[in-house]
Amino acid sequence: MSDPKKFWKFMLVLGFTAMRLPLILLFLGICIVAPAPLSSLWFSLALGAMILSAATDLLDGLLARRLHVESRIGAYADPLVDKFFYLTAFPTLVYLAARQEPALHAQVLLVLAILFLGRDQWVSFLRSTGALYDVDAKANWSGKARTLISFPVLCIIFYYLQAPRSWGFQFQPWLVYCLEALGMGINLISIWVYTRHYAPCLKKEIRLGYESLDIQRPTTTARPGNHPPPPAEPG
Repeated sequence: MSDPKKFWKFMLVLGFTAMRLPLILLFLGICIVAPAPLSSLWFSLALGAMILSAATDLLDGLLARRLHVESRIGAYADPLVDKFFYLTAFPTLVYLAARQEPALHAQVLLVLAILFLGRDQWVSFLRSTGALYDVDAKANWSGKARTLISFPVLCIIFYYLQAPRSWGFQFQPWLVYCLEALGMGINLISIWVYTRHYAPCLKKEIRLGYESLDIQRPTTTARPGNHPPPPAEPG
């Protein structure tokens, strides 16, 4: 690269994005290995790792724009790392809720997890379809709002599930359920917005796929005296 300073700025932003991976793995490791209930030290480390992981997602794009090192690989790496974050955080929270909370809360978190992860797969499919028609794959307002809401909500859910009593402050259950409902709502909105955006491409592909089918089987006209051979006897 002709400008070494710009290269290191570019690598700094990519490293900032990749930092979410070890942080969320640290969170997972503490939640699985540390004895329950988590001590104040283990809880602080896990919550700190989760908050830092969320902060890198909110700041890496801003940092790339401020340093003028926006790139296509960065635009694709960011949602990839986001998926890894959700894929790790949600099952961990479901596990913690099932271990300590009434079954209802674990079930709600399970539905929320499926909705989050399913939405990501659906959007990836839509973007792949849109790429066939050179449609811009950048995140729209619903995706950004989803990210802005989901990271704090996940941190609050973890705090609610695992915060030691010695910390004093506790979130009320009704507030946590409302935040989880908000997470479900923003995911449904995001699914609708992305589907509407890519609907023309999806319709074209469905139509082309249907038209490419050989829906009429070739037929053979029977002629007098031209009978098909009898089936072979079983050997």
